Amino acid sequence: MKPEISVIIPAYNEKEGIASVAARIHEVMKTLGLLYEIIVVDDGSADGTAEAARAAGASVISHPYNIGNGAAVKTGIRNARGNKLVILDADGQHSPEDIPRLLEKLGPYDMAVGARSGDSETSLHRDAANKIYNLFASYICKLKIEDLTSGFRAIKADIARRFVYLLPNTFSYPTTITLAIVRAGHSLTYVPIRTARRKGRSKIKLLRDGARFFLIIVKIATLFSPLRIFIPVSISMFLTGFICGLAKIFIYGERYGPTSAMLMTMAVVVFMVGLVSEQVAQLRFDRSEERNPLSPER
Repeated sequence: MKPEISVIIPAYNEKEGIASVAARIHEVMKTLGLLYEIIVVDDGSADGTAEAARAAGASVISHPYNIGNGAAVKTGIRNARGNKLVILDADGQHSPEDIPRLLEKLGPYDMAVGARSGDSETSLHRDAANKIYNLFASYICKLKIEDLTSGFRAIKADIARRFVYLLPNTFSYPTTITLAIVRAGHSLTYVPIRTARRKGRSKIKLLRDGARFFLIIVKIATLFSPLRIFIPVSISMFLTGFICGLAKIFIYGERYGPTSAMLMTMAVVVFMVGLVSEQVAQLRFDRSEERNPLSPER
């Protein structure tokens, strides 16, 4: 029989904790009385992660080599049979006991995300970085984003499949799907969770992945809400040129100067590029709606 819930776990060299995570998920899902499946996507592990997951009763899909965390999530979404998807990490940070709290939000909401609370066992530098990401994403989305990078979420399967082609192969897939969901007009909510310290070594490097996360946020912002980026840049360039020109005239007694005129001209060009980008983004979403209509069940 077709399961109602599909639990997707991307895993790369997580033999140490994957069996425990799968066993806890089994216990939780059995209490809900719903048909479910656990899909572990082994992303080219070399430590026996796949074998440990199978022994714990999970279905395993293996990549022939390490492609990336986001790629594993995409594989899980494409192969999941449930109407509702739950995605969580394999390292033991996320508590499977929180799954029912996320699932109960689906219905009125299209996606529920586990937002890490202040008492979570996370490092200070990651907390600081996440606050910056959340503030920037909230500005882009015009909606308060409580945890942009959380890998623990529940989402309706038909909506997840609509955006799977947008997801990157890296750890930044939560950023992409969050902004895509908001930009497309779907509903999003957050559920406070407490995360534990991960088992084994973290796969995320602060400097490398932190800079990439920020660049991806900017890239996705220009993809989904271009004017939220282009307008501030345009205004900044225009004011800089205008003020510099006035300063040259009234303070230094010089001519207005070509630099100031160039900055103001470029400000207009940037604004016009933003307008065109906004129209392109809207056309792309309109075509996406036509290619991927929501199922009649919704």
